[in-house]
Amino acid sequence: QVQLVESGGGLVQAGGSLRLSCAASGRRFSNYDMGWFRQAPGKEREFVARVSWSGGSTYYADSVKARFTISRDNAKNTVYLQMNSLKPEDTAVYYCAAYRGFGVFTAQTAYDYWGQGTQVTVSS
Repeated sequence: QVQLVESGGGLVQAGGSLRLSCAASGRRFSNYDMGWFRQAPGKEREFVARVSWSGGSTYYADSVKARFTISRDNAKNTVYLQMNSLKPEDTAVYYCAAYRGFGVFTAQTAYDYWGQGTQVTVSS
């Protein structure tokens, strides 16, 4: 089991920045690729970004590429999502998740463990 707790969400104006954190406990965190997803009201949960277990490889949804940066610190059992140039359409609940190691990593079904989410609201 891996327990995940997100933090860092809040209200920000368009063009602003936020950094989300996801603290992990339980089974060895460094074994897992990690992902961030988000879900806006009335919409499906969607993939945002993924980082490999070592932090050496990252992948982003087109909608956030060049604005968001995913990273991790295995010594602190934490994964981060730095969000810059935020837009109102980035408003959503953001979730971190641990990838099970197989399956399409942009699909939420490929992730075994999820946090409770943190709300990000971007005002125009």
